[in-house]
Amino acid sequence: MINKDTTFLGYRRENGRVGVRNHVIILPVDDISNAAAEAVANNIKGTMALPHPYGRLQFGADLELHFRTLIGTGANPNVAAVVVIGIEPQWTKLIVDGIAATGKPVQGFAIEHHGDHDTIMRASKAARELVQFASEKQREVCNISELWVSTKCGESDTTSGCGANPTVGNAFDKLYELGATLVFGETTELTGGEHLVAERCATPEVREKFMAFFNRYQEVVNRHKTSDLSDSQPTKGNIAGGLTTIEEKALGNIQKIGKKCRVDGVLDKAETPTGSGLWFMDSSSAAAEMVTLCAASGYVVHFFPTGQGNVIGNPIVPVIKICANPKTVRTMAEHIDVDTSGLLQRELNMDGAGDKLLECMLRTANGRLTAAEALGHREFVLTRLYESA
Repeated sequence: MINKDTTFLGYRRENGRVGVRNHVIILPVDDISNAAAEAVANNIKGTMALPHPYGRLQFGADLELHFRTLIGTGANPNVAAVVVIGIEPQWTKLIVDGIAATGKPVQGFAIEHHGDHDTIMRASKAARELVQFASEKQREVCNISELWVSTKCGESDTTSGCGANPTVGNAFDKLYELGATLVFGETTELTGGEHLVAERCATPEVREKFMAFFNRYQEVVNRHKTSDLSDSQPTKGNIAGGLTTIEEKALGNIQKIGKKCRVDGVLDKAETPTGSGLWFMDSSSAAAEMVTLCAASGYVVHFFPTGQGNVIGNPIVPVIKICANPKTVRTMAEHIDVDTSGLLQRELNMDGAGDKLLECMLRTANGRLTAAEALGHREFVLTRLYESA
């Protein structure tokens, strides 16, 4: 269905990257700036606030991840312009400078010594100018190789590993051959199948880095004397769907990287890849956290296969839901973008399912809203590493 000449209509950003949405976001640096950010978004139509609960008294690697996630979110090609609001001027400026490095318009406002009223007034004026700037942006023809696509599954069941997940794998194989930039993760949900991912690593260096991240997770489990993950991996929903062990879940999860893709590189949380190909990103398996990290890494479309049904969305990245479970497709139809239940009923083959997903991807890239977007799902959840100081 797709080939090297396939195109889509995207927004070309100042740094050359291509987005499929044209958001103007109001980005709070910390939790106590949420109210001001939401007030600005309420004042200026066409903007969107991204409230979150963190940003005070974080330190070390946790603080670095916080900054990296917020900067990456603002830098994402689906974002046309950003207003940053923080309590302190230093941290606000740090976020502003990180986003400004992409060349896109960004302005920052600190609440200290100004208060909410003055900050909201000044930020609203800036937001009005930026949303008018963004409104003049036009889509242009872009090659399929310029598309960055991420994946993560959720509420998996037995239909995931033999239906929805390999549909993503089939689509990834086709995108990989055309030079697209892809990512998968969910470190915890590779347990028992990590050797299969290691075998797919392009070089010994990539394999070593992948195993280092996987082993780091295992050390956390050992440190907390957690002999199993019975309440988390697999989840109660996974078990209800027929998955009895984390190994079963992992083998289904790995289907998302297809049969032809190599793992070309490894990323820490919210890091940006340096080239095309398939990347592994160390990440939580929590749906909203993982999708938020993918957005912060620069990915502009997300594939989300589900079995039992998951309603996840994201404020800036369209999340495409794929499902092969006939019951879920029937009972949660408003959440499903691509129905691949025909695979289990032998009415659809895997190549056809992959093409069906890619067709939906291109329509989404060209502007069609996903189910999650139409329903208003804007889950934005930051990953934390430590307790606050």
